[in-house]
Amino acid sequence: PADEEYRRVEEGLRIVKEVAPQIPVSVDTFRASVAERCVGEWGVEIINDIAAGGLDPDMIATVGRVKAAYIMMHMRGNPHTMTSLCDYDDVVADILQYFCRKINEAQQAGICDIILDPGFGFSKTLDQNYILLQRMDELKAFGLPVLVGASRKSMIFRLLDSTPAEALNGTTVVNTLSLLKGASILRV
Repeated sequence: PADEEYRRVEEGLRIVKEVAPQIPVSVDTFRASVAERCVGEWGVEIINDIAAGGLDPDMIATVGRVKAAYIMMHMRGNPHTMTSLCDYDDVVADILQYFCRKINEAQQAGICDIILDPGFGFSKTLDQNYILLQRMDELKAFGLPVLVGASRKSMIFRLLDSTPAEALNGTTVVNTLSLLKGASILRV
């Protein structure tokens, strides 16, 4: 629930702000009420939403109102249903269309700083993740920073028939390829 999520996030924010108050902070949440409290009470600069407003219809308007930067990720469904929602005609074309709609919605809400996350591992098969990696440079068409979060994900350790603990070298390769394909930010 939102209150429990905020309580947990607040503990971390308190520690970060005591130790290094000058460091910009990003909070992962798909709940508008949590985002609003984090920005208002703790000065959080970035909201990272795995659903780009799809799980809380108030999220995009809230982020626009509080003037936070916004990381919007591509995902279909929710974390419980996403693995059954991987049917695409063209995974990259569908992601581009999705971001076109979401960027427009965010800009209409007054969000100025938008970062795109193609959502490796979210509502994509193993093969689709690698097609996305191969064609990730197509996201540059939006002229926005791209964030990649592939660290030790199943797309790496399943391909290598290993474990997450053994996926560091694979993660390094995927991160390097992501940077070469236009990523601006690596989430590790």
